[in-house]
Amino acid sequence: MRPIDLREYKNRLRTEVKAWRRALDAEKKAKLDAGVLSNVLKMREYKHCNTVYIYVSTPIEVDTRNIITAALNGGKRVAVPRCIPDTRQMVFHYITGFEDLEPGTFGVLEPFSSLPTAEDFGNSLMLVPAMMIDRYGYRLGYGKGYYDRYISKYHGVTAGLCYLENLKPKLLHGKYDQKLDYFITEKYIRKTMK
Repeated sequence: MRPIDLREYKNRLRTEVKAWRRALDAEKKAKLDAGVLSNVLKMREYKHCNTVYIYVSTPIEVDTRNIITAALNGGKRVAVPRCIPDTRQMVFHYITGFEDLEPGTFGVLEPFSSLPTAEDFGNSLMLVPAMMIDRYGYRLGYGKGYYDRYISKYHGVTAGLCYLENLKPKLLHGKYDQKLDYFITEKYIRKTMK
Protein backbone atom coordinates (compact mmCIF):
# COMPACT_ATOMS: atom_id res chain seq x y z
CA MET A 1 0.00 0.00 0.00
CA ARG A 2 1.35 3.40 -1.05
CA PRO A 3 1.96 5.85 1.84
CA ILE A 4 -0.27 8.92 1.87
CA ASP A 5 1.31 12.15 0.67
CA LEU A 6 0.22 14.52 3.46
CA ARG A 7 0.78 17.64 1.35
CA GLU A 8 -1.34 16.26 -1.48
CA TYR A 9 -4.05 15.13 0.98
CA LYS A 10 -4.23 18.58 2.63
CA ASN A 11 -4.21 20.44 -0.69
CA ARG A 12 -7.11 18.31 -1.94
CA LEU A 13 -9.12 19.09 1.20
CA ARG A 14 -8.30 22.81 0.91
CA THR A 15 -9.59 22.83 -2.67
CA GLU A 16 -12.84 21.14 -1.55
CA VAL A 17 -13.43 23.52 1.36
CA LYS A 18 -12.64 26.64 -0.64
CA ALA A 19 -15.08 25.55 -3.37
CA TRP A 20 -17.82 24.85 -0.80
CA ARG A 21 -17.29 28.17 0.98
CA ARG A 22 -17.16 30.19 -2.25
CA ALA A 23 -20.48 28.61 -3.29
CA LEU A 24 -22.20 29.75 -0.06
CA ASP A 25 -24.70 32.49 -0.79
CA ALA A 26 -24.28 35.67 1.27
CA GLU A 27 -27.49 35.18 3.27
CA LYS A 28 -26.61 31.64 4.35
CA LYS A 29 -23.04 32.65 5.22
CA ALA A 30 -24.36 35.54 7.32
CA LYS A 31 -26.59 33.11 9.27
CA LEU A 32 -23.71 30.69 9.84
CA ASP A 33 -21.45 33.54 10.98
CA ALA A 34 -24.14 34.83 13.34
CA GLY A 35 -24.35 31.35 14.89
CA VAL A 36 -20.58 31.21 15.42
CA LEU A 37 -20.62 34.70 16.96
CA SER A 38 -23.41 33.70 19.33
CA ASN A 39 -21.48 30.62 20.48
CA VAL A 40 -18.22 32.55 20.95
CA LEU A 41 -20.04 35.06 23.17
CA LYS A 42 -21.58 32.21 25.23
CA MET A 43 -18.25 30.47 25.78
CA ARG A 44 -17.13 30.57 29.41
CA GLU A 45 -13.49 31.06 28.39
CA TYR A 46 -14.48 34.04 26.26
CA LYS A 47 -16.61 35.62 28.98
CA HIS A 48 -13.80 35.41 31.54
CA CYS A 49 -10.77 36.30 29.42
CA ASN A 50 -9.15 39.73 29.37
CA THR A 51 -7.53 39.39 25.94
CA VAL A 52 -8.79 37.87 22.70
CA TYR A 53 -6.15 36.88 20.15
CA ILE A 54 -8.05 36.80 16.83
CA TYR A 55 -7.54 36.97 13.08
CA VAL A 56 -9.27 39.43 10.74
CA SER A 57 -11.29 37.21 8.41
CA THR A 58 -11.17 37.06 4.63
CA PRO A 59 -14.41 36.57 2.65
CA ILE A 60 -14.24 32.74 2.70
CA GLU A 61 -13.43 32.43 6.40
CA VAL A 62 -15.74 32.43 9.41
CA ASP A 63 -16.40 36.15 9.88
CA THR A 64 -14.56 37.64 12.85
CA ARG A 65 -15.39 41.32 12.45
CA ASN A 66 -18.49 41.11 14.66
CA ILE A 67 -16.50 39.13 17.25
CA ILE A 68 -13.78 41.81 17.26
CA THR A 69 -16.41 44.55 17.64
CA ALA A 70 -18.15 42.68 20.48
CA ALA A 71 -14.85 42.10 22.30
CA LEU A 72 -13.79 45.75 22.01
CA ASN A 73 -17.25 46.97 23.09
CA GLY A 74 -17.09 44.51 26.01
CA GLY A 75 -13.86 46.05 27.31
CA LYS A 76 -11.56 43.21 26.26
CA ARG A 77 -8.12 43.75 24.77
CA VAL A 78 -7.99 42.54 21.18
CA ALA A 79 -4.77 41.31 19.58
CA VAL A 80 -4.48 40.69 15.83
CA PRO A 81 -1.63 38.95 13.96
CA ARG A 82 0.87 40.54 11.61
CA CYS A 83 3.03 38.28 9.43
CA ILE A 84 6.75 39.05 9.56
CA PRO A 85 8.03 39.45 5.97
CA ASP A 86 10.35 36.74 4.61
CA THR A 87 9.64 34.42 7.55
CA ARG A 88 6.88 32.03 8.53
CA GLN A 89 6.43 33.86 11.82
CA MET A 90 3.80 36.26 13.04
CA VAL A 91 3.45 38.69 15.92
CA PHE A 92 0.22 39.91 17.53
CA HIS A 93 -0.46 43.61 18.17
CA TYR A 94 -3.19 45.20 20.25
CA ILE A 95 -5.79 47.13 18.28
CA THR A 96 -8.47 49.58 19.42
CA GLY A 97 -10.52 49.42 16.22
CA PHE A 98 -10.50 48.58 12.52
CA GLU A 99 -8.75 51.87 11.76
CA ASP A 100 -5.62 50.25 13.25
CA LEU A 101 -5.46 47.80 10.32
CA GLU A 102 -3.90 47.88 6.85
CA PRO A 103 -3.61 45.33 4.02
CA GLY A 104 -0.62 43.10 4.69
CA THR A 105 0.67 39.68 3.74
CA PHE A 106 -1.63 37.84 1.31
CA GLY A 107 -3.90 40.94 1.25
CA VAL A 108 -5.17 40.17 4.77
CA LEU A 109 -5.83 43.09 7.10
CA GLU A 110 -3.06 43.33 9.69
CA PRO A 111 -2.29 45.75 12.52
CA PHE A 112 0.22 48.56 12.04
CA SER A 113 3.67 47.41 13.18
CA SER A 114 3.93 50.51 15.42
CA LEU A 115 1.12 49.26 17.69
CA PRO A 116 1.96 47.65 21.06
CA THR A 117 2.95 43.98 20.83
CA ALA A 118 0.72 41.46 22.62
CA GLU A 119 2.84 39.03 24.60
CA ASP A 120 0.79 38.48 27.75
CA PHE A 121 -0.92 35.09 27.41
CA GLY A 122 -2.41 35.16 30.92
CA ASN A 123 -6.21 35.01 30.96
CA SER A 124 -6.45 35.02 27.17
CA LEU A 125 -8.31 33.16 24.44
CA MET A 126 -7.01 32.63 20.91
CA LEU A 127 -9.61 32.21 18.17
CA VAL A 128 -7.93 30.42 15.28
CA PRO A 129 -9.00 30.16 11.63
CA ALA A 130 -9.79 26.62 10.51
CA MET A 131 -10.77 25.53 7.03
CA MET A 132 -11.52 22.14 8.57
CA ILE A 133 -11.10 20.79 12.07
CA ASP A 134 -11.49 17.37 13.63
CA ARG A 135 -12.82 16.26 16.99
CA TYR A 136 -9.24 15.95 18.32
CA GLY A 137 -8.51 19.63 17.65
CA TYR A 138 -6.31 19.21 14.59
CA ARG A 139 -7.08 21.82 11.96
CA LEU A 140 -6.54 22.34 8.30
CA GLY A 141 -5.14 25.81 7.70
CA TYR A 142 -3.65 27.41 4.62
CA GLY A 143 -0.48 25.34 4.75
CA LYS A 144 2.10 27.97 5.65
CA GLY A 145 2.41 26.97 9.33
CA TYR A 146 2.11 30.47 10.82
CA TYR A 147 -0.45 29.47 13.45
CA ASP A 148 1.17 26.14 14.30
CA ARG A 149 4.46 27.93 15.02
CA TYR A 150 2.75 30.57 17.14
CA ILE A 151 0.50 28.16 19.05
CA SER A 152 3.53 26.01 19.97
CA LYS A 153 4.65 28.95 22.19
CA TYR A 154 1.22 30.22 23.23
CA HIS A 155 0.05 29.32 26.76
CA GLY A 156 -3.61 30.36 26.72
CA VAL A 157 -6.79 28.62 25.58
CA THR A 158 -7.18 27.98 21.84
CA ALA A 159 -10.40 27.53 19.87
CA GLY A 160 -10.82 26.93 16.15
CA LEU A 161 -13.64 28.69 14.30
CA CYS A 162 -15.22 26.46 11.66
CA TYR A 163 -18.56 25.76 10.01
CA LEU A 164 -20.29 22.51 10.99
CA GLU A 165 -20.14 21.40 7.34
CA ASN A 166 -16.33 21.53 7.52
CA LEU A 167 -15.91 19.32 10.60
CA LYS A 168 -14.29 15.92 10.10
CA PRO A 169 -14.17 13.03 12.56
CA LYS A 170 -10.41 12.75 12.02
CA LEU A 171 -7.88 14.61 9.88
CA LEU A 172 -4.44 13.31 9.05
CA HIS A 173 -1.83 15.61 10.57
CA GLY A 174 1.92 16.09 10.67
CA LYS A 175 4.26 16.21 13.64
CA TYR A 176 4.33 20.03 13.70
CA ASP A 177 0.53 20.46 13.58
CA GLN A 178 -0.74 21.88 16.86
CA LYS A 179 -3.86 20.61 18.61
CA LEU A 180 -6.50 23.14 19.69
CA ASP A 181 -8.44 23.03 22.97
CA TYR A 182 -11.92 23.71 21.51
CA PHE A 183 -13.76 24.16 18.26
CA ILE A 184 -16.72 26.47 17.74
CA THR A 185 -19.30 26.12 14.96
CA GLU A 186 -22.65 27.77 14.28
CA LYS A 187 -24.32 24.92 16.22
CA TYR A 188 -22.11 24.28 19.25
CA ILE A 189 -18.91 24.63 21.27
CA ARG A 190 -16.93 21.41 21.85
CA LYS A 191 -13.85 20.60 23.89
CA THR A 192 -11.54 18.55 21.71
CA MET A 193 -10.88 14.89 22.48
CA LYS A 194 -7.63 13.64 23.98
